[in-house]
Amino acid sequence: MTYTKAHALLEKHNQSHLLRFWEKLDQPAQAALLRQIAALDFVSIARMQAMLKAKDAAAAGGEIRPAQVVELDASTRQRAVARGEEELRAGRVGVVLVAGGQGSRLGFDGPKGAYPIGPISLAVLFHFHARKVLALSRRHHVRIPLYIMVSDTNHAATRACFEQHGWFGLPQADVFFFEQGMWPALDAGGKIVLDAPGHIFQSPDGHGGTLSALAASGTLADMEHRGLRTIFYFQVDNPMVEVADPAFLGVHLNEQADFSIKVCAKRDPQEGLGVVVERNGRCAMVEYTELTDAQKNQRAASGDLYFKYGNVAIHVFSVPFLRQEACAALPLHVAHKKVPVCGDDGKTVTPAKPNAYKFEKFVFDVLPDAQKIVSLAFDRREEFSPVKNASGDDSPATTRRDLSAKWARWLKAVGVAVPEDEHGYPIQLIEIDPVFAIDPADLVVRLRKRPDVSKPVLLQESAT
Repeated sequence: MTYTKAHALLEKHNQSHLLRFWEKLDQPAQAALLRQIAALDFVSIARMQAMLKAKDAAAAGGEIRPAQVVELDASTRQRAVARGEEELRAGRVGVVLVAGGQGSRLGFDGPKGAYPIGPISLAVLFHFHARKVLALSRRHHVRIPLYIMVSDTNHAATRACFEQHGWFGLPQADVFFFEQGMWPALDAGGKIVLDAPGHIFQSPDGHGGTLSALAASGTLADMEHRGLRTIFYFQVDNPMVEVADPAFLGVHLNEQADFSIKVCAKRDPQEGLGVVVERNGRCAMVEYTELTDAQKNQRAASGDLYFKYGNVAIHVFSVPFLRQEACAALPLHVAHKKVPVCGDDGKTVTPAKPNAYKFEKFVFDVLPDAQKIVSLAFDRREEFSPVKNASGDDSPATTRRDLSAKWARWLKAVGVAVPEDEHGYPIQLIEIDPVFAIDPADLVVRLRKRPDVSKPVLLQESAT
Protein backbone atom coordinates (compact mmCIF):
# COMPACT_ATOMS: atom_id res chain seq x y z
CA MET A 1 0.00 0.00 0.00
CA THR A 2 1.24 3.50 -0.86
CA TYR A 3 0.83 6.65 1.21
CA THR A 4 -1.65 8.00 -1.33
CA LYS A 5 -3.86 4.92 -1.14
CA ALA A 6 -3.63 4.83 2.65
CA HIS A 7 -4.59 8.49 2.91
CA ALA A 8 -7.61 8.00 0.64
CA LEU A 9 -8.73 4.91 2.56
CA LEU A 10 -8.41 6.59 5.94
CA GLU A 11 -10.19 9.73 4.79
CA LYS A 12 -13.06 7.58 3.56
CA HIS A 13 -13.42 6.06 7.03
CA ASN A 14 -12.69 9.25 9.00
CA GLN A 15 -9.40 7.89 10.39
CA SER A 16 -6.86 10.27 8.79
CA HIS A 17 -5.31 11.02 12.18
CA LEU A 18 -3.36 7.77 11.84
CA LEU A 19 -1.01 9.58 9.41
CA ARG A 20 -0.53 12.76 11.39
CA PHE A 21 3.08 11.91 12.30
CA TRP A 22 3.97 10.65 8.81
CA GLU A 23 6.67 13.24 8.07
CA LYS A 24 8.47 12.46 11.33
CA LEU A 25 8.76 8.71 10.63
CA ASP A 26 11.75 7.07 9.00
CA GLN A 27 11.18 4.79 6.02
CA PRO A 28 10.99 1.49 7.97
CA ALA A 29 8.45 3.00 10.36
CA GLN A 30 6.42 4.38 7.45
CA ALA A 31 6.41 0.97 5.78
CA ALA A 32 5.32 -0.75 9.02
CA LEU A 33 2.47 1.73 9.52
CA LEU A 34 1.28 1.21 5.93
CA ARG A 35 1.21 -2.56 6.53
CA GLN A 36 -0.95 -2.06 9.61
CA ILE A 37 -3.33 0.25 7.73
CA ALA A 38 -3.62 -2.22 4.84
CA ALA A 39 -4.62 -4.96 7.29
CA LEU A 40 -7.40 -2.98 9.00
CA ASP A 41 -10.81 -4.62 8.73
CA PHE A 42 -13.08 -1.63 8.22
CA VAL A 43 -16.20 -3.79 8.04
CA SER A 44 -15.57 -5.00 11.58
CA ILE A 45 -14.49 -1.52 12.70
CA ALA A 46 -17.83 -0.16 11.48
CA ARG A 47 -19.57 -2.78 13.65
CA MET A 48 -17.44 -1.68 16.61
CA GLN A 49 -18.35 1.96 16.04
CA ALA A 50 -22.03 1.12 15.82
CA MET A 51 -21.72 -0.74 19.13
CA LEU A 52 -20.16 2.30 20.79
CA LYS A 53 -22.86 4.58 19.45
CA ALA A 54 -25.45 2.27 20.98
CA LYS A 55 -23.51 2.65 24.26
CA ASP A 56 -24.56 -0.75 25.61
CA ALA A 57 -24.98 -3.92 23.63
CA ALA A 58 -28.57 -5.01 23.76
CA ALA A 59 -28.97 -7.89 26.18
CA ALA A 60 -30.34 -11.03 24.64
CA GLY A 61 -33.96 -11.39 25.71
CA GLY A 62 -35.76 -14.44 26.98
CA GLU A 63 -35.70 -16.62 30.04
CA ILE A 64 -32.72 -18.95 30.35
CA ARG A 65 -32.46 -22.44 31.77
CA PRO A 66 -29.54 -24.90 31.85
CA ALA A 67 -28.99 -26.81 28.63
CA GLN A 68 -29.24 -30.58 28.79
CA VAL A 69 -26.03 -32.26 29.88
CA VAL A 70 -24.98 -35.82 28.95
CA GLU A 71 -23.47 -37.99 31.68
CA LEU A 72 -21.97 -41.24 30.44
CA ASP A 73 -22.70 -44.54 32.14
CA ALA A 74 -20.34 -47.48 31.60
CA SER A 75 -22.23 -48.90 28.62
CA THR A 76 -22.65 -45.58 26.83
CA ARG A 77 -19.02 -44.72 27.46
CA GLN A 78 -17.87 -48.01 25.97
CA ARG A 79 -19.84 -47.37 22.77
CA ALA A 80 -18.59 -43.80 22.59
CA VAL A 81 -14.95 -44.83 23.06
CA ALA A 82 -15.28 -47.42 20.28
CA ARG A 83 -16.69 -44.80 17.90
CA GLY A 84 -14.05 -42.24 18.82
CA GLU A 85 -11.22 -44.71 18.39
CA GLU A 86 -12.61 -45.68 14.99
CA GLU A 87 -12.43 -42.03 13.92
CA LEU A 88 -8.88 -41.73 15.23
CA ARG A 89 -7.70 -44.90 13.45
CA ALA A 90 -9.23 -43.65 10.21
CA GLY A 91 -7.07 -40.52 10.39
CA ARG A 92 -10.05 -38.17 10.41
CA VAL A 93 -9.20 -36.29 13.64
CA GLY A 94 -7.18 -33.09 13.99
CA VAL A 95 -6.29 -31.04 17.07
CA VAL A 96 -6.50 -27.25 17.44
CA LEU A 97 -4.60 -25.69 20.34
CA VAL A 98 -5.40 -22.04 21.12
CA ALA A 99 -2.15 -20.49 22.35
CA GLY A 100 -2.13 -16.81 21.49
CA GLY A 101 -1.54 -15.52 25.00
CA GLN A 102 1.51 -14.42 26.95
CA GLY A 103 2.41 -15.49 30.48
CA SER A 104 2.33 -11.94 31.83
CA ARG A 105 -0.18 -12.72 34.63
CA LEU A 106 2.25 -15.40 35.80
CA GLY A 107 5.20 -13.03 35.76
CA PHE A 108 6.58 -14.99 32.81
CA ASP A 109 8.14 -13.31 29.78
CA GLY A 110 7.09 -15.50 26.88
CA PRO A 111 4.21 -17.47 25.39
CA LYS A 112 2.06 -19.06 28.07
CA GLY A 113 2.62 -22.44 26.42
CA ALA A 114 6.34 -22.14 27.21
CA TYR A 115 5.64 -21.83 30.93
CA PRO A 116 7.32 -24.65 32.95
CA ILE A 117 4.61 -26.69 34.68
CA GLY A 118 5.86 -30.28 35.06
CA PRO A 119 5.76 -31.12 38.81
CA ILE A 120 9.27 -32.64 38.67
CA SER A 121 10.72 -32.04 35.20
CA LEU A 122 9.35 -28.49 34.86
CA ALA A 123 8.41 -29.46 31.32
CA VAL A 124 6.50 -26.67 29.60
CA LEU A 125 2.76 -26.63 28.93
CA PHE A 126 3.35 -27.32 25.23
CA HIS A 127 5.20 -30.52 26.21
CA PHE A 128 2.13 -32.13 27.75
CA HIS A 129 -0.19 -31.16 24.90
CA ALA A 130 2.15 -32.22 22.10
CA ARG A 131 3.16 -35.47 23.79
CA LYS A 132 -0.49 -36.46 24.16
CA VAL A 133 -0.96 -35.97 20.42
CA LEU A 134 2.15 -38.06 19.81
CA ALA A 135 0.96 -40.82 22.15
CA LEU A 136 -2.45 -40.97 20.42
CA SER A 137 -0.76 -41.05 17.02
CA ARG A 138 1.35 -44.03 18.07
CA ARG A 139 -1.54 -45.86 19.71
CA HIS A 140 -3.75 -45.59 16.62
CA HIS A 141 -0.96 -45.79 14.01
CA VAL A 142 -1.92 -42.51 12.33
CA ARG A 143 -0.55 -39.00 11.95
CA ILE A 144 -2.67 -36.57 13.96
CA PRO A 145 -1.98 -32.98 12.88
CA LEU A 146 -1.60 -30.34 15.58
CA TYR A 147 -2.75 -26.85 14.59
CA ILE A 148 -1.62 -24.12 16.98
CA MET A 149 -3.24 -20.70 16.93
CA VAL A 150 -0.70 -18.07 17.91
CA SER A 151 -0.77 -14.28 17.92
CA ASP A 152 1.44 -11.74 16.22
CA THR A 153 3.16 -11.13 19.56
CA ASN A 154 4.14 -14.74 20.30
CA HIS A 155 4.35 -16.53 16.92
CA ALA A 156 8.15 -16.47 16.64
CA ALA A 157 8.71 -17.39 20.30
CA THR A 158 6.21 -20.25 20.12
CA ARG A 159 7.87 -21.73 17.05
CA ALA A 160 11.27 -21.32 18.70
CA CYS A 161 10.01 -23.25 21.75
CA PHE A 162 8.95 -26.17 19.56
CA GLU A 163 12.25 -26.11 17.68
CA GLN A 164 14.25 -25.97 20.93
CA HIS A 165 12.44 -29.07 22.21
CA GLY A 166 12.71 -31.07 18.99
CA TRP A 167 9.01 -30.56 18.25
CA PHE A 168 8.38 -32.65 21.40
CA GLY A 169 8.83 -35.77 19.28
CA LEU A 170 6.14 -34.89 16.73
CA PRO A 171 6.96 -34.85 13.01
CA GLN A 172 7.58 -31.22 12.13
CA ALA A 173 5.37 -31.65 9.06
CA ASP A 174 2.38 -32.31 11.32
CA VAL A 175 2.69 -29.13 13.39
CA PHE A 176 1.11 -25.98 11.95
CA PHE A 177 1.08 -22.45 13.32
CA PHE A 178 -1.56 -19.95 12.27
CA GLU A 179 -2.11 -16.44 13.54
CA GLN A 180 -5.30 -15.08 14.99
CA GLY A 181 -6.47 -11.67 13.85
CA MET A 182 -5.53 -8.43 15.57
CA TRP A 183 -7.99 -5.62 16.11
CA PRO A 184 -7.43 -1.96 16.96
CA ALA A 185 -8.86 -0.25 20.01
CA LEU A 186 -11.25 2.67 19.57
CA ASP A 187 -11.67 5.78 21.66
CA ALA A 188 -15.11 6.94 22.76
CA GLY A 189 -15.57 8.76 19.45
CA GLY A 190 -14.82 5.67 17.37
CA LYS A 191 -11.30 6.76 16.38
CA ILE A 192 -8.56 4.12 16.08
CA VAL A 193 -5.92 4.52 18.80
CA LEU A 194 -2.27 5.17 17.97
CA ASP A 195 0.08 4.09 20.76
CA ALA A 196 3.18 5.51 19.06
CA PRO A 197 3.69 7.93 16.14
CA GLY A 198 4.01 5.09 13.66
CA HIS A 199 2.07 2.31 15.33
CA ILE A 200 -1.60 1.40 15.77
CA PHE A 201 -2.44 -0.22 19.10
CA GLN A 202 -3.78 -3.72 18.46
CA SER A 203 -4.84 -6.72 20.53
CA PRO A 204 -5.96 -10.26 19.62
CA ASP A 205 -9.53 -10.58 18.35
CA GLY A 206 -10.45 -13.25 20.91
CA HIS A 207 -10.78 -17.03 20.77
CA GLY A 208 -13.69 -16.57 18.38
CA GLY A 209 -11.07 -15.34 15.95
CA THR A 210 -9.97 -18.97 15.64
CA LEU A 211 -12.71 -19.56 13.08
CA SER A 212 -11.83 -16.76 10.69
CA ALA A 213 -8.10 -17.38 11.19
CA LEU A 214 -8.52 -21.04 10.21
CA ALA A 215 -9.94 -19.95 6.88
CA ALA A 216 -7.69 -16.94 6.23
CA SER A 217 -4.49 -18.88 6.96
CA GLY A 218 -5.32 -21.85 4.74
CA THR A 219 -5.44 -24.12 7.80
CA LEU A 220 -9.05 -25.10 7.19
CA ALA A 221 -8.20 -25.98 3.59
CA ASP A 222 -5.35 -28.17 4.89
CA MET A 223 -7.78 -29.97 7.20
CA GLU A 224 -10.12 -30.65 4.30
CA HIS A 225 -7.25 -31.77 2.06
CA ARG A 226 -6.19 -34.29 4.72
CA GLY A 227 -9.72 -35.67 4.91
CA LEU A 228 -10.28 -34.56 8.51
CA ARG A 229 -13.88 -34.59 9.70
CA THR A 230 -13.57 -34.00 13.45
CA ILE A 231 -11.55 -31.32 15.23
CA PHE A 232 -10.68 -31.34 18.92
CA TYR A 233 -10.21 -27.81 20.31
CA PHE A 234 -8.72 -26.66 23.62
CA GLN A 235 -6.73 -23.88 25.25
CA VAL A 236 -3.09 -23.89 26.23
CA ASP A 237 -3.38 -23.16 29.95
CA ASN A 238 -4.89 -26.53 30.96
CA PRO A 239 -2.32 -29.37 31.01
CA MET A 240 -4.90 -31.79 32.47
CA VAL A 241 -6.99 -31.94 29.29
CA GLU A 242 -7.48 -35.38 27.72
CA VAL A 243 -6.54 -34.40 24.17
CA ALA A 244 -8.83 -35.94 21.55
CA ASP A 245 -10.52 -38.03 24.23
CA PRO A 246 -12.13 -40.94 22.32
CA ALA A 247 -15.25 -40.92 24.53
CA PHE A 248 -15.86 -37.24 23.78
CA LEU A 249 -15.19 -37.72 20.08
CA GLY A 250 -17.52 -40.72 20.05
CA VAL A 251 -20.41 -38.93 21.76
CA HIS A 252 -20.04 -36.07 19.29
CA LEU A 253 -20.06 -38.45 16.32
CA ASN A 254 -22.84 -40.73 17.58
CA GLU A 255 -25.06 -37.69 18.12
CA GLN A 256 -24.08 -36.26 14.71
CA ALA A 257 -23.32 -32.97 16.42
CA ASP A 258 -21.94 -29.82 14.84
CA PHE A 259 -20.40 -28.54 18.06
CA SER A 260 -19.79 -30.35 21.36
CA ILE A 261 -18.73 -28.91 24.69
CA LYS A 262 -17.23 -30.47 27.79
CA VAL A 263 -18.60 -29.04 31.02
CA CYS A 264 -17.83 -29.67 34.68
CA ALA A 265 -19.45 -28.84 38.01
CA LYS A 266 -18.43 -25.38 39.13
CA ARG A 267 -16.16 -25.13 42.15
CA ASP A 268 -18.42 -22.51 43.73
CA PRO A 269 -21.16 -20.09 42.61
CA GLN A 270 -18.65 -17.35 41.83
CA GLU A 271 -16.23 -19.38 39.70
CA GLY A 272 -15.56 -17.59 36.44
CA LEU A 273 -17.01 -20.16 34.05
CA GLY A 274 -19.72 -19.47 31.50
CA VAL A 275 -22.76 -21.74 31.36
CA VAL A 276 -24.53 -23.35 28.41
CA VAL A 277 -28.20 -22.41 28.44
CA GLU A 278 -31.34 -22.75 26.40
CA ARG A 279 -32.98 -19.50 25.41
CA ASN A 280 -35.91 -19.15 23.04
CA GLY A 281 -35.48 -22.74 21.91
CA ARG A 282 -31.79 -22.42 21.02
CA CYS A 283 -28.55 -23.08 22.87
CA ALA A 284 -26.32 -20.19 23.88
CA MET A 285 -23.47 -19.44 26.24
CA VAL A 286 -23.92 -16.97 29.07
CA GLU A 287 -20.66 -15.66 30.48
CA TYR A 288 -20.29 -15.64 34.26
CA THR A 289 -20.11 -11.84 34.19
CA GLU A 290 -23.57 -11.79 32.59
CA LEU A 291 -25.22 -13.90 35.31
CA THR A 292 -26.87 -12.05 38.17
CA ASP A 293 -25.92 -12.91 41.73
CA ALA A 294 -29.33 -14.53 42.11
CA GLN A 295 -28.69 -16.76 39.09
CA LYS A 296 -25.20 -17.67 40.27
CA ASN A 297 -26.51 -18.75 43.67
CA GLN A 298 -29.79 -20.33 42.54
CA ARG A 299 -30.25 -23.93 43.70
CA ALA A 300 -32.09 -26.86 42.19
CA ALA A 301 -34.34 -29.14 44.24
CA SER A 302 -31.38 -31.50 44.66
CA GLY A 303 -29.41 -28.75 46.38
CA ASP A 304 -26.96 -28.46 43.49
CA LEU A 305 -26.43 -25.14 41.77
CA TYR A 306 -29.18 -24.58 39.19
CA PHE A 307 -26.52 -23.45 36.74
CA LYS A 308 -24.22 -26.22 37.90
CA TYR A 309 -22.01 -26.88 34.91
CA GLY A 310 -19.36 -24.53 33.57
CA ASN A 311 -17.66 -24.28 30.18
CA VAL A 312 -13.87 -24.86 30.24
CA ALA A 313 -13.10 -24.38 26.52
CA ILE A 314 -12.78 -28.07 25.57
CA HIS A 315 -14.73 -28.57 22.35
CA VAL A 316 -15.22 -30.79 19.33
CA PHE A 317 -16.27 -29.38 15.96
CA SER A 318 -17.29 -31.01 12.73
CA VAL A 319 -15.16 -29.68 9.86
CA PRO A 320 -18.22 -28.74 7.73
CA PHE A 321 -19.50 -26.63 10.64
CA LEU A 322 -16.12 -24.89 10.92
CA ARG A 323 -16.32 -24.09 7.21
CA GLN A 324 -19.85 -22.77 7.63
CA GLU A 325 -18.87 -20.51 10.54
CA ALA A 326 -15.47 -19.36 9.26
CA CYS A 327 -16.92 -16.27 7.61
CA ALA A 328 -19.79 -15.68 10.03
CA ALA A 329 -20.09 -12.24 11.62
CA LEU A 330 -19.91 -13.34 15.24
CA PRO A 331 -21.23 -10.98 17.92
CA LEU A 332 -18.72 -8.51 19.30
CA HIS A 333 -17.85 -8.25 22.98
CA VAL A 334 -16.49 -4.95 24.24
CA ALA A 335 -14.39 -4.03 27.26
CA HIS A 336 -13.40 -0.57 28.51
CA LYS A 337 -9.64 -0.78 29.14
CA LYS A 338 -6.53 1.26 29.83
CA VAL A 339 -4.80 1.56 26.46
CA PRO A 340 -1.52 3.41 25.86
CA VAL A 341 -2.06 6.35 23.53
CA CYS A 342 0.21 8.65 21.54
CA GLY A 343 -0.23 12.29 22.46
CA ASP A 344 0.01 15.21 20.07
CA ASP A 345 3.65 15.63 21.10
CA GLY A 346 4.42 12.11 19.86
CA LYS A 347 4.99 10.71 23.34
CA THR A 348 3.19 7.60 24.57
CA VAL A 349 0.98 8.09 27.60
CA THR A 350 -0.18 5.23 29.83
CA PRO A 351 -3.56 6.25 31.27
CA ALA A 352 -4.52 5.87 34.92
CA LYS A 353 -8.06 4.78 34.08
CA PRO A 354 -9.85 3.13 31.14
CA ASN A 355 -9.71 5.34 28.08
CA ALA A 356 -10.52 3.12 25.10
CA TYR A 357 -12.47 0.07 24.00
CA LYS A 358 -11.16 -3.36 23.02
CA PHE A 359 -13.29 -5.81 21.08
CA GLU A 360 -13.28 -9.60 20.92
CA LYS A 361 -15.15 -12.52 19.38
CA PHE A 362 -15.95 -15.63 21.41
CA VAL A 363 -15.95 -19.06 19.81
CA PHE A 364 -19.04 -20.22 21.67
CA ASP A 365 -21.14 -17.57 19.96
CA VAL A 366 -21.57 -20.08 17.11
CA LEU A 367 -23.85 -22.10 19.39
CA PRO A 368 -27.14 -20.70 18.01
CA ASP A 369 -26.04 -21.66 14.47
CA ALA A 370 -25.49 -25.33 15.33
CA GLN A 371 -28.26 -27.76 14.45
CA LYS A 372 -27.05 -30.31 17.01
CA ILE A 373 -25.10 -29.58 20.19
CA VAL A 374 -23.84 -31.93 22.89
CA SER A 375 -22.77 -30.86 26.39
CA LEU A 376 -20.81 -33.67 28.03
CA ALA A 377 -20.13 -33.69 31.78
CA PHE A 378 -16.69 -34.70 33.03
CA ASP A 379 -14.86 -35.00 36.34
CA ARG A 380 -12.81 -31.83 36.77
CA ARG A 381 -10.29 -33.68 38.96
CA GLU A 382 -9.25 -35.58 35.85
CA GLU A 383 -9.24 -32.89 33.20
CA PHE A 384 -9.30 -29.33 34.45
CA SER A 385 -6.70 -27.41 36.43
CA PRO A 386 -5.69 -24.34 34.43
CA VAL A 387 -2.67 -22.10 34.96
CA LYS A 388 -4.15 -18.61 35.09
CA ASN A 389 -3.00 -16.81 38.22
CA ALA A 390 0.38 -16.35 39.86
CA SER A 391 -0.97 -17.64 43.20
CA GLY A 392 -4.12 -18.98 44.78
CA ASP A 393 -6.68 -20.96 42.79
CA ASP A 394 -5.78 -21.89 39.21
CA SER A 395 -2.09 -21.17 39.79
CA PRO A 396 1.08 -23.15 38.99
CA ALA A 397 1.03 -24.56 42.54
CA THR A 398 -2.51 -25.93 42.28
CA THR A 399 -1.94 -27.24 38.75
CA ARG A 400 1.20 -29.16 39.73
CA ARG A 401 -0.63 -30.51 42.78
CA ASP A 402 -3.57 -31.68 40.65
CA LEU A 403 -1.32 -33.23 38.00
CA SER A 404 0.52 -35.21 40.69
CA ALA A 405 -2.79 -36.33 42.18
CA LYS A 406 -4.09 -37.50 38.80
CA TRP A 407 -0.99 -39.56 38.11
CA ALA A 408 -1.12 -40.95 41.66
CA ARG A 409 -4.62 -42.25 40.90
CA TRP A 410 -3.22 -43.97 37.82
CA LEU A 411 -0.55 -45.69 39.94
CA LYS A 412 -3.15 -46.78 42.48
CA ALA A 413 -5.33 -48.12 39.65
CA VAL A 414 -2.52 -50.49 38.66
CA GLY A 415 -1.89 -51.65 42.21
CA VAL A 416 0.78 -49.24 43.49
CA ALA A 417 0.13 -47.95 47.02
CA VAL A 418 0.76 -44.20 47.06
CA PRO A 419 1.18 -42.46 50.46
CA GLU A 420 -1.13 -39.46 50.80
CA ASP A 421 -1.44 -36.45 53.08
CA GLU A 422 -4.51 -35.58 55.15
CA HIS A 423 -6.11 -33.93 52.09
CA GLY A 424 -5.75 -36.99 49.88
CA TYR A 425 -2.86 -35.64 47.80
CA PRO A 426 0.29 -37.72 47.22
CA ILE A 427 3.07 -36.92 49.67
CA GLN A 428 5.70 -37.17 46.93
CA LEU A 429 5.51 -35.47 43.54
CA ILE A 430 4.55 -37.73 40.65
CA GLU A 431 4.93 -37.06 36.94
CA ILE A 432 4.24 -39.30 33.93
CA ASP A 433 5.26 -38.36 30.40
CA PRO A 434 2.18 -38.84 28.16
CA VAL A 435 4.29 -40.87 25.72
CA PHE A 436 5.25 -43.23 28.55
CA ALA A 437 1.58 -43.68 29.42
CA ILE A 438 -1.50 -41.81 28.29
CA ASP A 439 -3.85 -43.62 30.68
CA PRO A 440 -3.77 -46.39 33.30
CA ALA A 441 -4.12 -49.06 30.61
CA ASP A 442 -0.84 -47.85 29.11
CA LEU A 443 0.74 -47.84 32.53
CA VAL A 444 -0.02 -51.54 33.04
CA VAL A 445 1.96 -52.34 29.89
CA ARG A 446 4.85 -49.91 30.39
CA LEU A 447 5.50 -50.25 34.12
CA ARG A 448 8.22 -52.91 34.36
CA LYS A 449 8.67 -52.58 38.12
CA ARG A 450 6.91 -50.80 40.93
CA PRO A 451 8.30 -47.29 41.41
CA ASP A 452 9.71 -46.23 44.76
CA VAL A 453 6.95 -43.89 45.96
CA SER A 454 8.93 -42.83 49.03
CA LYS A 455 10.59 -40.26 46.75
CA PRO A 456 9.45 -38.26 43.71
CA VAL A 457 8.40 -40.46 40.79
CA LEU A 458 9.18 -39.42 37.21
CA LEU A 459 8.21 -41.88 34.48
CA GLN A 460 9.25 -40.65 31.08
CA GLU A 461 10.38 -41.47 27.60
CA SER A 462 12.86 -39.40 25.66
CA ALA A 463 11.30 -36.71 23.42
CA THR A 464 13.62 -37.63 20.57
